[in-house]
Amino acid sequence: MQYDGLAWAAALLALLAAAVAARILFGRGWFLGWLRGTCGLLFLAVAALVALVAKDLWSYDQLPVDKPLVTLEFKALASQRYQVTLLEGARAREVLLDGDLWQLDARLFRWKGLGALLGLEPGYRLERLSGRFLAIEQQALAQHPRAQLASSPYGVDFWRWLRLSQRDFFLFAPEAQRVTYLPMADGAVFTVSLSPTGLMADPLNQVAKDALRNWR
Repeated sequence: MQYDGLAWAAALLALLAAAVAARILFGRGWFLGWLRGTCGLLFLAVAALVALVAKDLWSYDQLPVDKPLVTLEFKALASQRYQVTLLEGARAREVLLDGDLWQLDARLFRWKGLGALLGLEPGYRLERLSGRFLAIEQQALAQHPRAQLASSPYGVDFWRWLRLSQRDFFLFAPEAQRVTYLPMADGAVFTVSLSPTGLMADPLNQVAKDALRNWR
């Protein structure tokens, strides 16, 4: 809910910028028309950018309390090919993944400064599920080496921009989180939670426990 609210706030800001742009562009008189037109187009560009940032924020969810971020269930379709069911809260989706091992990448938004004082909760987005073969020569032949779980519209990626520019405005703390490679097995179920040290995967059934024990 918190990140939906942030997205709505950004969307309202985009509408405000669009309204200002319309007033400038279609105002009467056209005194200093070139300057007015330039400013109007600039406000339209700002409105479009803020709207895309709002859409990007909608792809993040508030971290669940005392619950895993996601549950992954693996079903073998063929040798070294799995159908993976990801369950986030009430939402379920399925992807195909080739390999012997799996890895999960996620993004995390933490707050600091004013955001922390206001009690804003961290948010997350599952980014990518990757497969890996134990035999290197098989990796290049994989048809489903990874599954993209989220994307940002039209390349407007607020989290990545904050990371690359190293500008957090004393408010945001974008982090990359990862569950490193763990074994896949038919019928295995894992949960992924956020711990103080990062993402942590736990086996949920005996198949997953046996797969971990045999792999290690």
